Amino acid sequence: MTTVTSAGGPGLTVTAMTPYRSFTSDNTAGGAPEIIAAFAAAASGQAPPYGTDSWTLSARRRFSEIFDCDVDLLPVSTGSAANALSLAALTPPWGSVLCHRDSHINNDECGAPEFFTGGAKLIALGGENAKIDADELQAAVHRKAGDVHSVQPSVLSLTQATETGAVYTPAEIGHLAGIAKHAGLRVHMDGARLANAVAALGCDAAELTWRAGVDLLSFGAIKNGGITADAIVVFDRSLTSALSFRAKRAGQLAAKMRFAAAQLDAYLADDLWLRNAWHANAMTARLEEGLKSIPGTRLAGTPQANILFCRLPQQVIDGLLDQGFGFYHGRWEPGVVRFVTSFATTTHDVDALVHAVRRLTAAAIEKAGLNGFERRDQPAAADVVEGDAHTGSAWPISPAREPRVRQAHPTRAHNQGSRTRR
Repeated sequence: MTTVTSAGGPGLTVTAMTPYRSFTSDNTAGGAPEIIAAFAAAASGQAPPYGTDSWTLSARRRFSEIFDCDVDLLPVSTGSAANALSLAALTPPWGSVLCHRDSHINNDECGAPEFFTGGAKLIALGGENAKIDADELQAAVHRKAGDVHSVQPSVLSLTQATETGAVYTPAEIGHLAGIAKHAGLRVHMDGARLANAVAALGCDAAELTWRAGVDLLSFGAIKNGGITADAIVVFDRSLTSALSFRAKRAGQLAAKMRFAAAQLDAYLADDLWLRNAWHANAMTARLEEGLKSIPGTRLAGTPQANILFCRLPQQVIDGLLDQGFGFYHGRWEPGVVRFVTSFATTTHDVDALVHAVRRLTAAAIEKAGLNGFERRDQPAAADVVEGDAHTGSAWPISPAREPRVRQAHPTRAHNQGSRTRR
């Protein structure tokens, strides 16, 4: 906390809180300048309402170009709306949605998929790094099929990139989608961080979506430079009419749709979506490189996108919170934290975090006389056992407990929030 004298006159002081440096989520970043400019440009003059404007038509053309097929586009205001409406179009009320137990639709959407589908059930499956295990899926697509007493397997939902920052390859998606399609299921993709996956793999967006068997895509932009617009990308255009009515009933057919479409149009122009994602991924790679050699810091695998999980001593976590760093902790196991970088994260931000961890760790080691500390780049086998064995990952993602909020320190209270979100 710093006290400074205001330019307004002597005797007037302003107390400045410790700066908030967020690694909580990529949705804490502001808007990309190109998108803000496009949003402002859409404000001039008049335009037809409800998606009949030139910005919406241009955005649809861009989506068709990047996915190399003719698609339909429904801009929406949130990723949760995109997911819930997509699933509602793909499953009857007596159906089930097969998803990973760590997925956003299973943990963080307040029952929206169940509500918008009219009662369809989410069936949670396991798999390492929040990727669905193919053997579990193979069993699930046939479980009680045709049994009038049970919900019927209807949709497979995949998350790209996953909640741990892992990335499905085109072959992995194709294999899982093939299992689903062979059993008569449709395929949905939650692509809140699809850009990060495409940037990480360096492949064509079509290879990760419709060419691999995806019918509907929840396309994320807000986490990667957008402001208020995500989208539903419709590959199976026979679904468009029903989706349009569902969007209207859900309050997602905006009168001034041009403001959402202008953001999406600018997001795809000149590969901004990929450039932003590449930068976010690079910042996580830089963070990984900085953290992995610090004693007492244990990384969970190798990040592929822009999310990093690691284990830190509690003294280091407390010190980082005191210094104004924002991140989630205490939701999984004691000492497990998550850092997320964004298009707006700078090398200075990353280096400052690494420096703070190194300094706080050194102080903790000195104070503890090396008790409980040892230098390790990766978790040992015993550390993996400590996690959730049925997921196969080092530490579980499922929200087993609420994040701790310590009201005695205002910065910590701000950093934690009331729930862990993406």
